[in-house]
Amino acid sequence: MKVTFLGTGTSQGIPVINSTHPVCFSDDSRDKRLRSSIAVEWDGFRYIIDCGPDFRYQMLRANISKINGILFTHEHSDHSAGMDDIRPFFFQMGPIPVYAHKRVLKNFEKRFDYIFIDENKYPGAPSVQQHSIENKPFQLGNLEIIPVDFLHGNLQVFGFRFNDFCYVTDLKSISNEEKEKLKGLKVLVINALQKEHHFTHLNLEEALEIIKEVKPERAYLTHISHKLGFHEEVERELPENVFLAYDGLEIEI
Repeated sequence: MKVTFLGTGTSQGIPVINSTHPVCFSDDSRDKRLRSSIAVEWDGFRYIIDCGPDFRYQMLRANISKINGILFTHEHSDHSAGMDDIRPFFFQMGPIPVYAHKRVLKNFEKRFDYIFIDENKYPGAPSVQQHSIENKPFQLGNLEIIPVDFLHGNLQVFGFRFNDFCYVTDLKSISNEEKEKLKGLKVLVINALQKEHHFTHLNLEEALEIIKEVKPERAYLTHISHKLGFHEEVERELPENVFLAYDGLEIEI
């Protein structure tokens, strides 16, 4: 299995418009972060997790010319606002399979009604195959996917476990039962927004506490704000099996 980090930034990306923070002026390419998303590939299948406002450029930059579908963690714009740019894939393969909580699909029906309606559809609009997912395993290709259910402030969000790999973003609180799904992993990807406390995201200390508890072989931090600090400096402070993800990073599991 191969995972490509298409974006590793928080909702504003890095650099942030109008920011004078030093990280926003960094010459290190690893400090330039698009909105968070990954591609997961195995046995000829490729699925994207989240489709934010940088989706078009992410597909071009990663040279992705074919996908099998898109999974959504939740409905926030930094994870979904790129929906219109699925059109080239629709023209190639027909309706795009999308997988999300039923609440998220209802939200999309309002925000992207021209995509989700079936009647009087504009000829150039893409279409999707809606797959409503619950907190129970579902099948993608030849693989069983296990959702991980947690809260982003008060909002329900799904993470996704693919065999020994799990992707978790926008986590703030998680039950002990759901945390069990994060054990026995080769690779865990988890959000770490900044060093200071945040009301709806894990900070660095909280993310490291979860990693220490569930004990993956390796962990990668994502959904990173400029407030976390310079990539090179922060990574030197991390435990030996924990790394900062960066845009374009590819890992094998």
